[in-house]
Amino acid sequence: MQMVLLTALGVGGATVIGAILGFAFKKISHRFSDIVLSFAAGVMLAAAVIGLILPSLEYGGKTGLPVTVVGIFCGALCLNLLDRLVPHLHRLSGVDQEVHPDQTAKLNKILLFVMAIAIHNLPEGLAAGVGFGTGNPGEALTIAAGIALQNIPEGMVIIAPMLAAGMGKGRTFVIAMMTGVVEVLGTLLGYLAVSVSTAVLPFALAFAGGTMLYVISDEMIPETHAHGSERGATYSLLAGFALMLAMSHYLG
Repeated sequence: MQMVLLTALGVGGATVIGAILGFAFKKISHRFSDIVLSFAAGVMLAAAVIGLILPSLEYGGKTGLPVTVVGIFCGALCLNLLDRLVPHLHRLSGVDQEVHPDQTAKLNKILLFVMAIAIHNLPEGLAAGVGFGTGNPGEALTIAAGIALQNIPEGMVIIAPMLAAGMGKGRTFVIAMMTGVVEVLGTLLGYLAVSVSTAVLPFALAFAGGTMLYVISDEMIPETHAHGSERGATYSLLAGFALMLAMSHYLG
């Protein structure tokens, strides 16, 4: 449990580290943002497939395939339902919108922004926690390390839009820190879920993998291909995938 707690703090803390770096680079171009987010998407894609979905098939036994497929779709559908309740991140960033002078509207906008980030960060925490249910600490730590690695650039790129929307530095940092806290909670929740019963492990692994695939396809790839940097974003995604593949091969 101590290792899980330290891992949870590490995964969440990586977002905070990225946020601190984001303050140092306040003016981040769309191209740079697309490149780093695509790299993060590649890491997430490898973590979802190699660290979650394939182990789900392995631990599922004779029913591994149907359980894994159902788990993937349940994870995706869960985020799809939550997504309907919260506007997409790029619509709330404030970069291309006029800052509304009314403080109430501004506060509501910030709260929605926090909810949106939380929804999209929760699956990463779940994935890190569920990974420990496999009984292979090396594999679990590899997944967590990959998630922490991609949390740093994610933490960087969320700072500039919030500052541009007129948020103060203190509030911006608190919001960024809260997104890291969500991942800590997600990690603990994922670990507790598989600790209660190993029977749910194959489904839990596939569910976490499905949520990550949904985020990659629905949010990250469209966003990184919307500003004319498609080629660079594609190769950056491949680089992230390859790095995670290497980590899994040598450390898993």
